Order: sequence, then structure tokens, then C-alpha cells
Amino acid sequence: MRALLMLPLLLLSLPSAQTGTPEAGGPALEVVGHKWTKSRQTIEKPETQGPVPAQAMIPANKNFERNRRINDPAGVRDPNADTIDGRSAALEKSVREARSPKTESVEGFAYRVKVRNAGAKAVEVLFWEYQFEEAANPSNLARRQFLCGVNIKPGKDKELQAFSASGPNGAVSIDSLLGKGSELFRERVVINRIEYADGSIWQRKDWNFAEVRASITRAVSTPWGAEMCRGL
Repeated sequence: MRALLMLPLLLLSLPSAQTGTPEAGGPALEVVGHKWTKSRQTIEKPETQGPVPAQAMIPANKNFERNRRINDPAGVRDPNADTIDGRSAALEKSVREARSPKTESVEGFAYRVKVRNAGAKAVEVLFWEYQFEEAANPSNLARRQFLCGVNIKPGKDKELQAFSASGPNGAVSIDSLLGKGSELFRERVVINRIEYADGSIWQRKDWNFAEVRASITRAVSTPWGAEMCRGL
């Protein structure tokens, strides 16, 4: 839970973290298992504000009375609420809220990976991706990248789940379509970057942090909820 709450703050320091030298060698996280399934996620819809009747000019809105009301004690009723326009606006707001669903379901895919921290340091932030490589055409590679706030202590396993609207590649070669009975895609999980609790990092040599910087900013632009991972 601490990692989830701290993730946006940790990512604020990522540009400065780029001046550090990533550790050499392979990642200290081992991929124990992975799978993907079709899924549905319920998300909260942002509240939309439609036009409401303009407030009528009443004596209480005139400069002298309005300035005097600034010093009214807490709890004093707003005189605009008793006007016809005020009651109309309140009624319109109530009707709009009653008719608008607060949530909506989004069809997509759930990506799961189980990792084991084989290193000596606790992991706090993890960048990883689920890859789909077309068996008959390896150059056709789909990558679903994710960012996770985690707290994986040394020697411990953790299962991560991420949601994405994108699934395996929709376009495949004719050779794949004709290859009945053979596998269509080869699947694998790749660890791109690990950020440790002590501030050190490990990063895959051929992975470019700058290429996903804008995606990271977008991923953390809204409050982090109960989810552990978000798509990039």
C-alpha cells in the first residue's frame, strides 16, 4: 500500500534519477509465470456539468448586501437558493445526477505476471511489458507496457495485474492464418526497469526511458486508486 501511495511522488524524481548509472547485469527479478485473459473493468465517469439557469438579480446580490454577507456566520442560507432560478438549478442538477450512471464498464484485457525478487534489495517501482511475437513472422511484435508501484522484499514473490484495452496483435500474416494447429503468437514478459527502495536502479540496455516519459506523465496524471499497475 505504501508503494501505491508514494508512486506519483517517486516518479516526480525520475528525470533526475536518469543521471545515475543503471546497474549492469541481468535483472534481479525473475518472471515465475504469466498469462493474459479477456476482462472488463469498471471505471468512474467524470461528472459533466451542463448549462444551468442564470441567477436572477435580487437585492441580496447588490454590492452592499453582497459585501455584508461575506461576514455572515457559517450555515447562513444563500438567498439565491430561494429564488425561482436557484430552485430550478438545484432541480436540474438532481435530475442530471439521477440519469447519469456514475460508472461504466470497459472491455479489455487483463495481463498477469508473477515475479520473484532474487536480489538483496526491496523493489518499489517496476516497468515491464507483455510481448506477443507472431510465430510465422517474428518482426511482427506487439508490446504492452506497464508501470507498477510495488513493495517486493528480497526473496519474496508477488503477482501483478494490469488492465489494457489492447490485446494481442489484430493483424497477422497469411502464413500464420494458413498454419492450422500451430501457435499463432509466442508470448513472453520482459522486465524493462527496476527502481529499488535505496534509490538505485536497474534498466534493460535496449530500453529507452525517454520514449515513455510522456506516457508516464499521463499514467500518473490522475489519483492512484486501488490498482497496482497502469498501462503506458
